[in-house]
Amino acid sequence: MKILKYIIIGSLAMVFAVACERGIDPISAVDPGPDTAAPVVTISYPIEGTKIRVDEEVTSINIKFVAADDIELKSVSLKLDGAEIKSFDSFLDYRRYMGDFPYNNITNGEHSLSVIATDLSGKITTQTVNFKKVAAYVPLDGEVFYLPLDGDYFELVGKKNVTVVGMPGFGEGKVDKAYAGATDAYMTYPTANLLGSEFSISFWYKLNATPLRGGIFAIARPYTVYNDTTRFKGFRMARENSGTKQNVFANIGTGKAEVWVNPIVSVTPSDTWIHLAVSVSATQAIFYVDGLVSKTAPLTAPIDWTNCEPISIGSGKPNFGYWDHFSDLSMFDEIHIFKKAITADEVLSLKGTKK
Repeated sequence: MKILKYIIIGSLAMVFAVACERGIDPISAVDPGPDTAAPVVTISYPIEGTKIRVDEEVTSINIKFVAADDIELKSVSLKLDGAEIKSFDSFLDYRRYMGDFPYNNITNGEHSLSVIATDLSGKITTQTVNFKKVAAYVPLDGEVFYLPLDGDYFELVGKKNVTVVGMPGFGEGKVDKAYAGATDAYMTYPTANLLGSEFSISFWYKLNATPLRGGIFAIARPYTVYNDTTRFKGFRMARENSGTKQNVFANIGTGKAEVWVNPIVSVTPSDTWIHLAVSVSATQAIFYVDGLVSKTAPLTAPIDWTNCEPISIGSGKPNFGYWDHFSDLSMFDEIHIFKKAITADEVLSLKGTKK
């Protein structure tokens, strides 16, 4: 055994000797150069203007951020309303730290979150966002879905997040923040308990005419299964170019037929928000633009929702993506869905109410 041991040790020594002869040197420190730049801090949640609405008086959030430096981070501090709630001074990657910190004492009211990063030479960068926790949402009469899109994807009636496909973002909205569409991006939500013989939707919309066509809203059957009879069920809204304008239109399935309203409105693309609302009873669909009736359409039967799943917002996909009604790069804000036909007064209230 001793002989074998000596043989192994001798072999390893020879390997190291050969390695050195071939120019493989031990790892040595490299001068990173002068520290010229201050740290960079990015906060991804909460973002500026985020509204948190939950039933609890006190709730928790996950603070998400990234701190980076050109040479080395020394410390990162989190402050809420001026008081430090957490600090970090040990980093696996000494130049970049991805933080995900849960904090469980968010009360109703306005809050300010600061992330402060310090590098080894003492340079400091502070990034601050303001957000609020507001009282629990009380649904309107007949309302089954409310998505404010104030920096997150939380639906306030069912109290759960919508499913997000792709990588959309947020921008300045009609009310606080708003959904900003992106290529191959949209939102979905299950239809369970949301649909009836009457149906209404209300939302703010800022039309982006690129691409030339886009899906706005759909509760439909898959075209790959039902072909053209797909549109005999459910509800669809989309937009298409018409010269220098964009036509916003809708299609309603009543079981054995489809009803077209094209256009609901013809819009010259501009950096302007418009309010759209649709109120559908068992016998009539009424389309509102900026609180005024734009079009009406008689129905021979109520909307037929058979096999219509899921709700899709910001694209025709997954079920109404044909005719190039793909992801809409437009902006959406304050989306309400009702299990009833809303009145003209209710439309005006939705248009004028800031929650």
